[in-house]
Amino acid sequence: MHQIALIPWLDPAAIIAAAGPWALLVVCFIVFAETGLLVGFLLPGDTLLIMAGLLSHSTEVAPNGVFGVPAWVVALLIGFSAFIGGEVGYLIGHKGGPAVFERKESGVFSRRNVERTNAFFQKYGGLTIILARFVPIVRTFAPVAAGVGHMPWRRYSLYNFIGAVIWGFGLTMIGYAIGFIPLVGQFVTDYIDVILLAAVAGTLIFVVWHYLAERRKARLAAAAGEDVVVDPDEAQALVLDPEVFDRGPEHREGDAPKA
Repeated sequence: MHQIALIPWLDPAAIIAAAGPWALLVVCFIVFAETGLLVGFLLPGDTLLIMAGLLSHSTEVAPNGVFGVPAWVVALLIGFSAFIGGEVGYLIGHKGGPAVFERKESGVFSRRNVERTNAFFQKYGGLTIILARFVPIVRTFAPVAAGVGHMPWRRYSLYNFIGAVIWGFGLTMIGYAIGFIPLVGQFVTDYIDVILLAAVAGTLIFVVWHYLAERRKARLAAAAGEDVVVDPDEAQALVLDPEVFDRGPEHREGDAPKA
């Protein structure tokens, strides 16, 4: 029996037909931007992956899920997008060098975000590339920081691949598995039109709110007289020492913090 839309003027089947592969393309681009572009930290990565997996579940109006392909294909494409994003982020840092950090503080760049990422590297070494996938902001800046610091590419790509599989493929499949919980599965079937609208609206609200919050921080820093442009010497100071990439978490034990 055809499902009646919860919102009268919205037909779930029509929404899904209109979204289809385009929806998957948008999701993959957002995942790519998370680590491939310096604006990626504005995007709701973790939540989006869980939602993508959940919406890959078959329902009465969507036998192959919202995206029209099996869940494992959705997860594979998302994982691939995460890997490519990480490679592009590394390439930007590797080719751009310290000049990448010579940018004005704004809603899409912050020296504090770079320093937070560097602190992660100091604590976890090269494994940061894997662990950062689960840490907003750090996952955006880690590939660039690794590239600027000239982390060995083969090692970086291995860690990037592992992180993309665990995070991109793994979280998406976890979202898919959640759909097997009886109440959750029934909820998705009954309210899929509302879920789709909420996913789109929630993503837009998250991006706008995060951007405005970062812009406000930048304005406050400028009003306080702090430098809003990183000069070449400061940018060079943000470059990680190559030895940090060989360090494992255990090497941090008992180490005195660097100045």
